[in-house]
Amino acid sequence: MTKTATPRVVCPQFILRKQPLKTNLLTIHYTNMLLQNTYFIRAMAALSLFSAASLSSKAEETTIGLAVANLQADFFNQIKQSVDAEAKAKGVKLVVADAKGDAATQVDQMQDLMTRGVKAIIYIPAGATAAGVPVKAAKKANIPVVNVDRNAPDAPGDTFIATDSVSAARTLGDYVCKVTGGKANLAILQGQEGTTPEMDRDKGFTAAMANCPGIKVVAKQPSKMWMQDEGFAIAQDMLQRYPNIDVFFGRADALALGAAHAVKVANVGHKVWIFGFDGDVAGLKAVRDGTLDATMTQKTQGMGKLALDSALDLIAGKQLPREQLQEAVLTTKENVGPFIDKHP
Repeated sequence: MTKTATPRVVCPQFILRKQPLKTNLLTIHYTNMLLQNTYFIRAMAALSLFSAASLSSKAEETTIGLAVANLQADFFNQIKQSVDAEAKAKGVKLVVADAKGDAATQVDQMQDLMTRGVKAIIYIPAGATAAGVPVKAAKKANIPVVNVDRNAPDAPGDTFIATDSVSAARTLGDYVCKVTGGKANLAILQGQEGTTPEMDRDKGFTAAMANCPGIKVVAKQPSKMWMQDEGFAIAQDMLQRYPNIDVFFGRADALALGAAHAVKVANVGHKVWIFGFDGDVAGLKAVRDGTLDATMTQKTQGMGKLALDSALDLIAGKQLPREQLQEAVLTTKENVGPFIDKHP
């Protein structure tokens, strides 16, 4: 007898229980995939934002140009060091150009700074000739200019930072009159003709001499670069023509040091007073050692810091005074020590 297979009865409840379980597993699978994709998208978005922020930060980095007349001169080196230190402290990129005393070279350097996209320029003109040309070009490009030490009358910077050389030279002139007893034969070694410091020092010293008629100016000659070798050559020539000179005023310490060397070589038989101006490192040490009788110490460190801060203010659209003149300090053997230890 053939055995008939018993039909398999599937419980409806089992079907109902089994179907939702399969659906739940699929739902969990797809949900996990969706979450993974969401996390991936969010991670990529965050990475994109980070990259964009980094690129934006680099693109927005403030770059300032520093066009220096001649870094062979300690005075300008002092200013450059101060500007550089302040730039690092403020997170500013500084691009330095040294004209080495050549005005034509500096015009090209200023144009290069503008091409490189600097946001402002700190400008120490190399001379009176064409000093205003780069300023005019910068203003056309809407690049603010901070002039330091020298300012072109036909095209001044947005602000001008310098020693009040008129007042300082008058102070020095009064001191010369006092220590010489108001009687002397004076020789003046001038700076570069037509530059702001030369004109201002001439004005202030001349005003002081007007009140000291016993001091006679017997020789006066300009230099081209304010350098020590020029001072030596000019002073030598003056001593040969006027051996009775008993006061030299070098309108820069380098010129005064050149005159001191000329006096030593000439072996004159009388006291010759020698005065400088700037308060650079060599000049201060010469005052300490008695080679120079006095100088006027300029606040080069303060001027450099002020120049960088002024450039940032101009970039930010702030209005600054047309001139920011600084006081110089009459420096003799009695007070020179602190200036050698730490330049103001």
